[in-house]
Amino acid sequence: MKKEKIKIGWVGVGRRGTGMLKNVVAEMCAQVGDVEITVLCDKYQPAVEGGLEILREKGCPEPIVTNNYQDVLDNPDIDAIVIMTPWEGRAEMAIQAMRAGKYVGIEVGCAMDLKECYDLIEVYEETGVPVMMLENCCYDRREMMAYNLYEQGLLGEVVHCDGAYGHELPKAELFNEIEEGRHYRIKHYIHRNCEQYPTHELGPISKLLRLNRGNKMLTLSSFASKSCGLKQYAKDHLGEDSPYANMDYKQGDIINTIITCVNGVTIHLCLDTTLPRSYYSRNFTVRGTKGMVSEEGNTVIFDDMPLPYYEGFTEGAKNKNNEEEMFKLYDHPLHKEYQAKGTKEGHGGMDWLVMRAFIESVKNGTNTPIDAYDTALWLSIGSLSEASIAQGGAPVAVPDFTKGKWLNREPIVEGKYCLDKVCVDESVAIY
Repeated sequence: MKKEKIKIGWVGVGRRGTGMLKNVVAEMCAQVGDVEITVLCDKYQPAVEGGLEILREKGCPEPIVTNNYQDVLDNPDIDAIVIMTPWEGRAEMAIQAMRAGKYVGIEVGCAMDLKECYDLIEVYEETGVPVMMLENCCYDRREMMAYNLYEQGLLGEVVHCDGAYGHELPKAELFNEIEEGRHYRIKHYIHRNCEQYPTHELGPISKLLRLNRGNKMLTLSSFASKSCGLKQYAKDHLGEDSPYANMDYKQGDIINTIITCVNGVTIHLCLDTTLPRSYYSRNFTVRGTKGMVSEEGNTVIFDDMPLPYYEGFTEGAKNKNNEEEMFKLYDHPLHKEYQAKGTKEGHGGMDWLVMRAFIESVKNGTNTPIDAYDTALWLSIGSLSEASIAQGGAPVAVPDFTKGKWLNREPIVEGKYCLDKVCVDESVAIY
């Protein structure tokens, strides 16, 4: 049954949870009026107070406040639960939410082990309750234009994709709030050696390659460099006597991962977060037999380009920064409308779109555009790469969480926020 307004249990009010609450959901509550935070949950009281203040400033209804997740699960008014907690235990919280009959939106990350991924799918198939990784980069403008170009056949047959998470995290994130013991990601760099953060680049690539719908991953091989960057940063910025300056970090500074797919396409991922670098990059790249999309240089090139001063992609378009011109011609319908209306805050506006995609699914009672099988697959990459690195880069089999259904899936849910097909849908407002 379609609902005009949904009620959400918001779990986790750390930095990411606060940002999404302030820039996205509280704004939706105030401007759109079809969503309400009914329960606000976090174990850290100052974080809850900060979240309450955000909602009050926007004029949103006062939520119930709790530090007990069970209170969120037990609340009969809640339609969906958004989980913004640290990675540890997040899959179990999603499972509990599905068992309670609540839609689940979970923030990006990786699973602690493969069992979490298998358990997530088992409960999804048992309950039928959707769970969606809130991978905002699937809704970025460049990536969505690539979907559009691919669907129109302008890239030809896709052969290879590249992606990366290039972000200097020591100064930006990893050593923040360590005095309070609240920042969880540094623990993963101390104890794990793997592709820690694959989904920003892998999510959009997976959707373009139709993974879990006519295509699937076969094997994954990961290779890690030595680990020096975090220790050096800690010595230089935290002092020689800091425990972090004398820590043995397992995480390699550069992780390269190669994934093979059943249709012959290869995917290269690179994690680059602990050494000095000049700029943030996801290095989103699609290589096809007729053309390519490349974040490097902000370039789109293909045969018979329509602009008269291009002489084909091998000569006239080479090294040409033409992305803005290509947006004018090939913008995804969603972004064409979004740009005309004015984009919202939050990572260039994609935070708004991914949350609208989730909310519209809950309102309509449909599956989510990033579904449980996508979520489990993307969550699994960290553990799979960890196993491969431990074996010197040996290929490891990527599980088929669909159990063969990738060959013949149920029909997609078409609509404005669909990621499996380029849809034009003017019946649903962005805001």
